[in-house]
Amino acid sequence: MHRNVVLCFILLLLAACGPSSPNGEASEAYFDLKGYIEKEVTRLNQLKPTVDKTVVVNKQAERKQVKVENWTDELTVFLDADINKSAWQGLFAVSKSDTLETYRSNDDKVYVKSLQVERKNKVVTGITILLNTKNYLYQSADTLRYYPDSLYEIRKQQHIKLLNPKQYRISGKF
Repeated sequence: MHRNVVLCFILLLLAACGPSSPNGEASEAYFDLKGYIEKEVTRLNQLKPTVDKTVVVNKQAERKQVKVENWTDELTVFLDADINKSAWQGLFAVSKSDTLETYRSNDDKVYVKSLQVERKNKVVTGITILLNTKNYLYQSADTLRYYPDSLYEIRKQQHIKLLNPKQYRISGKF
């Protein structure tokens, strides 16, 4: 009997130490960017809009009209910027009004430094994300913008030690 009690106690302890959700993410304490972008991916995959896409690398630009085949791939950088990671809980300062939600972090472990969600009548009208990654060999600063039915933009400045700095911009207008 004593062995069964100990076994039950260990099982309960292990269950309590597990992640708060099946995918390892914490419950949504902050804006659910991942969920929002996943809904946009579904919507855009169904609509199949023509996109006026511009790619600029170090001031060299190329512009095309394209039909994006896989919006998950196109917007993956937005999905990766989700701030609801369990390790990041409590690391963001939050300010909210009727039209703007802002999440900021100065913690070195967090590469998402800012997430701003603009709303009009409680509907998301724009998202701006600032990312910053820095280590001994590499530094990158990214600005991501998403406006439903209008524009998405990815701006990246990176510097790898011993190489020239690079600047990228990818924008797509619906």
